[in-house]
Amino acid sequence: MVRKLRIRFLRLKPEMALSSKTALARARACIRIESDALRETSRGLGAEFVRTARAVEAAIAGGRKLIFSGVGKSAPIAQKIAATFNSTGVSSCFLDSTHALHGDLGLCDEGDLAILLSNSGQSEEILRLVPLLKRFGLGIVAFTSNPASDLAKSADHRLLYRVPREACPLKLAPTASTTAALALGDALAMVLLQARGLTRDDFAKYHPAGNLGRVLLLKAKDIMRSGDRLPLAPDTIMIQEAILVMTKTKSGCVVLVRPRTGRLAGILTDGDFRRSALAGTDFLHRPVAEFMTRRPKTIAEDALAVDALRLFEAHKIDDVIVVNARGKPVGLIDGQDLPKFKIV
Repeated sequence: MVRKLRIRFLRLKPEMALSSKTALARARACIRIESDALRETSRGLGAEFVRTARAVEAAIAGGRKLIFSGVGKSAPIAQKIAATFNSTGVSSCFLDSTHALHGDLGLCDEGDLAILLSNSGQSEEILRLVPLLKRFGLGIVAFTSNPASDLAKSADHRLLYRVPREACPLKLAPTASTTAALALGDALAMVLLQARGLTRDDFAKYHPAGNLGRVLLLKAKDIMRSGDRLPLAPDTIMIQEAILVMTKTKSGCVVLVRPRTGRLAGILTDGDFRRSALAGTDFLHRPVAEFMTRRPKTIAEDALAVDALRLFEAHKIDDVIVVNARGKPVGLIDGQDLPKFKIV
């Protein structure tokens, strides 16, 4: 006779239902407790962190892997930190502590660096890995909140975070500890990223798919207005002619070039046009060269589109001129086009 298995779920009694005030108070308290853990972890960083960062740097420079492992809630934290390092070009992987005992130790090579996560530093599955990894010639980093733990004592290096208390009211569910561990792992990855001089181009290579990769890989020439959409004119024209060019190309400016060389001479913007109107009733028949901005902001056609965004933000302008290797205008990036390409 087969009995049906009934699973009972806890249900809130009507009198136990959360009020809005209670829910918000508890949520804010949880976030404050986790913030305290981050603050204490930051304050606790010192020579131990620097030594560990240098050990990781040496492993990377030697072409070695970073091998992360953890059990329970530490496992997804370890996986996320490994993924962060991978995204910055550092070969990293997650090693399941159970699978490691049944063949997965084969991914370990001498000289690799194992970063073992355990909040208590006493997780049996992780401690069991330590002598096995050392036998394979791996360096060991204890990633824990307990500097007196067996894991910390047996490791070559230590990444220590501080957790005054967990946010769980039962003091059981890992909350502040996992937040602190994740933040410390991110801090390590970012320190190494800067030390290695990683550039946007480097980062883009590891993110070729999705919106992030698409945005990072876009060049200025990919988003510029060119051809019939480029408001280009010689710097010898009158204001009235410049307005006609702006109207025809539906642009807020005119890119002006020297007739004989085709090199950039300046730009006439909407603001420049309004100022010209104050010059007198005959302003439409005045030379555009009298009112144009002579040193407009430019960007190379092969520069990353995100670099153009930096120009817009730094100089509070509406248009950036794209030039080729000879300094000749080949396009225009209009600030209104950036949202369309999801760059902002």
